[in-house]
Amino acid sequence: MCHHVIKRNNVKIEGSGEKTIIFAPGFGCDQTVWQDVKDAFLDDYKVILFDYVGIGKSDIESYDPGKYHTLSGYVQDLLDICSALDLEKAIFVGHSVSSMIGMLASIKKPAYFSTLIMIGPSPCYLNDPPSYYGGFEKDDLLGLLDMMEKNYIGWASMFASTLVNDPNRHSLSKDLEDRFCSTDPVIARQFAEATFFADNRGDLSKVTVPSLIMQCSNDIIAPDEVGEYLLNQLPNSELKRLIATGHCPHMSHPEETIQVIRQYLRSFL
Repeated sequence: MCHHVIKRNNVKIEGSGEKTIIFAPGFGCDQTVWQDVKDAFLDDYKVILFDYVGIGKSDIESYDPGKYHTLSGYVQDLLDICSALDLEKAIFVGHSVSSMIGMLASIKKPAYFSTLIMIGPSPCYLNDPPSYYGGFEKDDLLGLLDMMEKNYIGWASMFASTLVNDPNRHSLSKDLEDRFCSTDPVIARQFAEATFFADNRGDLSKVTVPSLIMQCSNDIIAPDEVGEYLLNQLPNSELKRLIATGHCPHMSHPEETIQVIRQYLRSFL
């Protein structure tokens, strides 16, 4: 089981510290998105990196459309990784949809986690007026999925620009576009559907470990209202507003991302 999980999710272990940090990538990205962040933690922590099945250097033969139709399949894979490595009280750092995957995993097996650090999280991307603003109408998301199916390369370019939300960061947009294009379009579309139509608002009150919500500026994917909602609904949570713009501060503003994570973790010492 252990070897299978390590191979399936391309699990990598670096660093020499006693405490463990798990870095989980967001939708459509592999573990290399953490390159500019994870090195800052190697002297003090054991760092765990992995790829979701179907992305990066994971075992694509392990992809099962039935299993990964919802986020629950990805949650189980994260729990499998924690079990295979015999982890206890690990620090979980998740970007975007990984924030919810980590949160759901912590509800199932809280002993694996000491804290959740959520970068650009959203419990629900759909607007649900009048009480909730997620940023998207249902037709918007259906149109996104339709574009993925009909013009995947065009979608990759458009979505990458939306994530970055800064015309001066063309190289970052191109980097994300290339990452999306390296993924099987069928797998990417199913992951997108599982991500953007998930509604985990009802799970927030079940979280027992403390959490940090890292809210980016001018984030189209997870707007300010979502960060405030999470702060109000997540027990024992803190909200940190970043100077970093867009949805991928670990790639666009790694120094600030490192600083905020370190500052939060010092509060546990």
